[in-house]
Amino acid sequence: MQQIIADRRALHQIPELDRALPKTMDYLKRQLEPLKCQVFSPMEGALCAWFDFGQEEAIAFRSDADALPIAETTRATYTSGHPGKMHACGHDGHMAIVLELARRLDRRDTLPHNVLLVFQPAEETTGGARDLCATGIFRKYCVKAIFGLHLWPDLAEGVVASRREEMMSRSCEVKVDIFGKSAHIAKAHEGIDAMAAGVEFYRRVCAMEGALPKSVFRLLKFGKMESGTVCNAISDHTRLEGSLRAFQDEVFYSLRAGIVSTGKDIERATGCTVNIYMNDGYPAVINPGALYDRVKAQVDFAQLDAPSMITEDFAWYQRNLPGMFFFLGVGDTPALHASDFNFNEEVLSKGADFFEQLAEKYQ
Repeated sequence: MQQIIADRRALHQIPELDRALPKTMDYLKRQLEPLKCQVFSPMEGALCAWFDFGQEEAIAFRSDADALPIAETTRATYTSGHPGKMHACGHDGHMAIVLELARRLDRRDTLPHNVLLVFQPAEETTGGARDLCATGIFRKYCVKAIFGLHLWPDLAEGVVASRREEMMSRSCEVKVDIFGKSAHIAKAHEGIDAMAAGVEFYRRVCAMEGALPKSVFRLLKFGKMESGTVCNAISDHTRLEGSLRAFQDEVFYSLRAGIVSTGKDIERATGCTVNIYMNDGYPAVINPGALYDRVKAQVDFAQLDAPSMITEDFAWYQRNLPGMFFFLGVGDTPALHASDFNFNEEVLSKGADFFEQLAEKYQ
């Protein structure tokens, strides 16, 4: 228990961003190299530990390793030593869990499969999971399944939970620029009202999303809308920023197409120019039914009632090999990505216990 907490606190004090994780990788390497595993880096900002038990196939366990550009306000004795950077999403805890798993694997002589431990960068930014898959390490080491977890507020402390099929959503940012023509309000007919066009665009896309059946898990919301400069002039520019989230690709791409189509309709109807930007985002985390059933028959975990609209790049692993994701409850804590996020560190041993059971029992 003390070592897993020490690992978490040491990592918490050295948060690093994206793929530039030299101190984090150095700490992980120093903990892993004394163990009976092969330690190697398949790409920048990533580290793997290979435990060879002489079997033909392997399973993998993943931890993300990057932090967030957030100034910490927890006032913990082990607070971030890097100003403006913080492990506000629990990745320090994830790494501590997988390090503890490594120490437990080191004490074993046999397992029904080999084990690959993966520490990846850029979960919070560009999706390091996709790049790790592209290195070919999962094919090279004959990995038949990969597992991961995330610390989760509002789930009871120490509870491990998952869900069959839809687990976490696919997402993309939606940014819309609508350009019109400014004119004095007294001569409004000489202008092209970008504010009115923005309001109509917002109304139509919300109605489009709302027309889908309630049984279809999805979300299309805008959190920011800016337009105009003064009270007595027609606005010549409206900016909307929001997020599209769904689980099934057909729903996701149908809504994307609807957003673009609505923009073209607004252009024709108002005379404005509508520019729409949507990034690729991450796919949805979908736990395959067959893998879920197999794991459920071998280890105990709770069932989640509903999927989460939050995203996770673990989905990229699931696009390349069978993979299953779990939540580890931390109870009533500040939200993920909050500057005061912290949790009861005793839950970390529950995560290590669960991963050890998977390593021992998964067939």
